[in-house]
Amino acid sequence: MRRRTFLRSTLAGAAFLASPTLALAKAEQTKKPRKGNSTIKYPVREDLFHLGMAGFTFNKFDLDTTLAFMQKIDVHYLCIKDFHLPLDADAAQITAFKEKLAAANVVGYGVGPIYMKDVAAVDRAFAYAQRVGVDLVVGVPGVWGDTSPNYEVLDRIEQKVRETNIRFAIHLHGPDLSLYPDATSIWDDVKNRDARLGMCLDIGHNLRYGSDSIRDLKRYASRVFDIHLKDVTAPTKDGKASELGRGIIDFPLFIQTLRKVGYKGSVSLEYEKDMSDPFIGIAESVGYFRAVQHNR
Repeated sequence: MRRRTFLRSTLAGAAFLASPTLALAKAEQTKKPRKGNSTIKYPVREDLFHLGMAGFTFNKFDLDTTLAFMQKIDVHYLCIKDFHLPLDADAAQITAFKEKLAAANVVGYGVGPIYMKDVAAVDRAFAYAQRVGVDLVVGVPGVWGDTSPNYEVLDRIEQKVRETNIRFAIHLHGPDLSLYPDATSIWDDVKNRDARLGMCLDIGHNLRYGSDSIRDLKRYASRVFDIHLKDVTAPTKDGKASELGRGIIDFPLFIQTLRKVGYKGSVSLEYEKDMSDPFIGIAESVGYFRAVQHNR
């Protein structure tokens, strides 16, 4: 089911949801109202995975703006970027940060992506994750411009994973970065390492490299710890970011695959179109994803 063939059911669903009384009467399952949100209930399909936001989406906006918007679109999971909470944040800063997240009913489920040029950067990243209190670091064992992995850094990451029990997900960047361009390049470097080393599967960048993101989700599911959700216009470097459903990714099949492999983590929208004014595109993308999710 592609976007155009999906419009009729989506519009019908919108009319259905516009009537709280009808929705409550007919829904077999309802989502419990969250603290601080509307008390209107709406029909949902409960899944093991949850929709979140990649913090990079809001790199031009402060934390207050980010959290206020997340409340408006009813998304409650955030991967924390260091422009919202610095890597050297002290206990007082972290406490204040967490209080803001709690007030917005948002869970900071991980930190990153963080680039790690040397072992000192690895230690700093894991210490940061420990202070923040998350069990996932999304990162790159190297820096932008590297053409091959830094195995000294990767070895240190594996050591820290074992010491802290914090998982590490290597982020891929498609054809924009020679270092870890797709899921297979990550798999090849983690498959024989500690099971807590895995990947952040960016389905848009993976596809722009020419790799099949849905196939790779099935193939490497055991090491997929985080997913960056986006759509793109072509399976090449020339592919541009778009609102979900306006590109070429088959989201009904993607969601079906998430369920088939039993994925339990975050599927976090990383919206990279119109990043100076992303809010309408984010809202459209979230609405489209949920409409597909709850009608499958």
